[in-house]
Amino acid sequence: MNTAIFYGSTVGNTQSVALKISKQLGDVPIFDIDREGIGSMYDFEKIIIGSSTWHNGELSNSWQKVWHQFYQLDFVGKTVALFGLGNQEKYDENYVDAMGIIYKKVLENKANVVGQWQIDNNYNHLNSKAEVDGNFIGLALDEDNQRELTDSRIEKWCNQIKQYIL
Repeated sequence: MNTAIFYGSTVGNTQSVALKISKQLGDVPIFDIDREGIGSMYDFEKIIIGSSTWHNGELSNSWQKVWHQFYQLDFVGKTVALFGLGNQEKYDENYVDAMGIIYKKVLENKANVVGQWQIDNNYNHLNSKAEVDGNFIGLALDEDNQRELTDSRIEKWCNQIKQYIL
C-alpha cells in the first residue's frame, strides 16, 4: 500500500480519529509524529495528515516540534488529504485553523490536495483558516461539541476520498 496517515495528538482525540479513518480505508498504516517523526512521509505517494488546533488557532505541540522539517518537504507527485479537529464553540474564530496552516504549506510545496468537505448547517463557527471557497479543505471535526457526528462524517469523507487516496 502506498498510503499512510500521519497525525499528532495531545489528548488522544486526533489519534482516535486517525484509527477510525485507517479502518474505513482498509487498515492504512498510521504514524504518530510524536513518536515516529515525519521522515516516513517520503516513503508514501498518498498521505493523510491530521492535526488538532490549539489555543487561538495554533498548531499542536506535536506539529510545532516537526514544523521545520515538514516545512521543507517536497510534495511533488504526492496526493494529500487533511483532517482537523477543533472546538467550534469555544474557539469559533479559528476553528480547525491548524488544518489550514498545514494545507497552505503542502499546497506551497506542490501537493495535489483532495478531500474538500462541505460546510453544512451543523457547523457553528465564525472563521477558519481551513475554509476556502465556502468549503473546508479537509474533514473538520469537533470532538468537544459534536462527537455524535464524528463517525458518520468519517465514513462519508473516506468514501469521498477513496478514489484519490487508495
